[in-house]
Amino acid sequence: MTNNPDNNFRDRIVTMNEEGRRNWIYANQPKGRLYNIRTIVSVILLAFLFLAPHIKVSSGEPLLLFNILQRKFVLFGVVFWPQDFHLFVIGLITIIISIVTFTVVYGRIFCGWVCPQTIFMEMVFRRIEYWIEGTGDQQRIRAKGEDTFDRVGRSLLKHLIFIIISWAITHTMMAYIVGADQVKQYIVSSPGENLSVFIAIMVFTGAFYFVFAYFREQVCSLVCPYGRLQGALLDNNTLMVTYDFKRGEGRAPMRKNEDRAAAGKGDCVNCNKCVTVCPTGIDIRNGIQLECINCTACIDACNSTMRRYKLPEGLIRITSQNNIIKGSSFRWTPRIIAYTALTTALIGAMVVLFTLRSSYETTILRVQGTLFQKLDEGNYSNIYNYKIVNKTEDEGNLSIKLVSPKGKVELAGNTMLVKKQEKIQGAFLIKLNKKEMTGKSTDIVLGVYNGDQLIETIHTTFVGP
Repeated sequence: MTNNPDNNFRDRIVTMNEEGRRNWIYANQPKGRLYNIRTIVSVILLAFLFLAPHIKVSSGEPLLLFNILQRKFVLFGVVFWPQDFHLFVIGLITIIISIVTFTVVYGRIFCGWVCPQTIFMEMVFRRIEYWIEGTGDQQRIRAKGEDTFDRVGRSLLKHLIFIIISWAITHTMMAYIVGADQVKQYIVSSPGENLSVFIAIMVFTGAFYFVFAYFREQVCSLVCPYGRLQGALLDNNTLMVTYDFKRGEGRAPMRKNEDRAAAGKGDCVNCNKCVTVCPTGIDIRNGIQLECINCTACIDACNSTMRRYKLPEGLIRITSQNNIIKGSSFRWTPRIIAYTALTTALIGAMVVLFTLRSSYETTILRVQGTLFQKLDEGNYSNIYNYKIVNKTEDEGNLSIKLVSPKGKVELAGNTMLVKKQEKIQGAFLIKLNKKEMTGKSTDIVLGVYNGDQLIETIHTTFVGP
C-alpha cells in the first residue's frame, strides 16, 4: 500500500500508546471547500435536531415524537400506534440493509458527515475549544504548561460551556420522548416535584459531557458497532478517503526549483498536515485504517499544500483502492449502480409502506368460551368484541355491517363515534338464520364503515348448532 516499512500502527489504535495509556488527540481545525460544505450540512442537521420536537403540524402533533412510555410515535406529524409496529420492524430491517449496501460502495461517509457523534464533536465541542484554547498545537502547548490563571480560567470556561451544551442535548432528547411541552413543565418545576426525572437528566447530562469532553473519538474507534463492522463491509472497490501512494511516494520536503520526478520523489512533501487535522489522529498515508471516519479533513489539508507548491490536487481523495492501483478515475461500475439501486429501492419501498398504511385499525374477535344462543324462528346469535383505533386527524362515525351471509348486527350501545387519534372498544351481536349457516362453523365477512364508506373488511367465523 505504501513503501513505509514501519507498519506497527496496525498493532494498536492511535489513541493508545505502548503502555496502554491514552494518547490525547489535539486536531487542528481544517480549512477548505469540503470543510465548509460539512459545516453547512452540520448546521442544517443541528437546527433540525433541536427544532423538530418543538415544531407542530396543523393537527397539533409535533413533527417527531418517540413516546415509548405511551407507545405513541409521530413521524413528520403522522401518528403511529402499537398496531403499526410491523412497519417499524420493516423500517429497521430496511435501514440495516441500506447501511450495509451503502457502506460497501461508499464507505463511512455517514460517520464523517451525518453521524451525531461526529457533528457534535467536530462542529460544536471542538470549535468551542478552538475559540477558547486556540489551535490544536496551542492546546497541546497549554496542556503541557504550568497551571497559570489563564490556562485554568480557559479550561473552566470551556468545561462550563460543555456542561451547558450537554444539558441542552439531554433536554432535547427528552423532548423527543415525552414531548416539548412536558419538558418545559419539568424545567419550570422544582426538582423535588419530579425527582426521578431530575436524576435522569443529571445522569444523561453527565454521560454526554463525559463522551464529548473526555471519551471523544474513542466512541468511533472502540464503541460504535458500525465502525467495528467496517472491516467486514469494505473492500478494494469501496469508495473511501484514500492516499494515492503511487503518486505520493517517496515522501520528501519540497526544495526550491527542484524537479521531483527527476529526483525520484513523489508529490507528498511530508508536510504532515493530513495528520494534524485528523480528528482520530491517524496517518491516512499508511492506508485504510479502522479509525478513519471519512470526514475528508485530510483532503482539504492536502489540497491546500498542493496549491501552495503548484502541484495537482487530489493526492488524497475519495476513490477506491483498485482505482489507485490501476491509475483510473471514478466511474459508475455495474456493482456501484446495482448497490445504489438496491438501497434506493429499499428506502422507496419503506416510504410507500408508511404512506399507504390503513387509517383505521380494527380487531374483531368472537368472545372466547361462549356458545351460540338460540333465538326464535331458527335464528342464532354469537357475541363479539371489537376494538377500533382511529389513526387519522378526523373524527369517525363508524358502523359494523354484515357483508355476507345475510344476517343482522346489533351493537351494544347507540354509537361508534371515534375521536381523532383515539380508540374505542365494545361488543356486538351477530344474528344468523340457520339457513345461512354452512355447518357448525360458518365463515362470515364484516364491513367497517365510516358513514357510507367501506374502510375495512374483517373475516371471522360464526358458531352454530
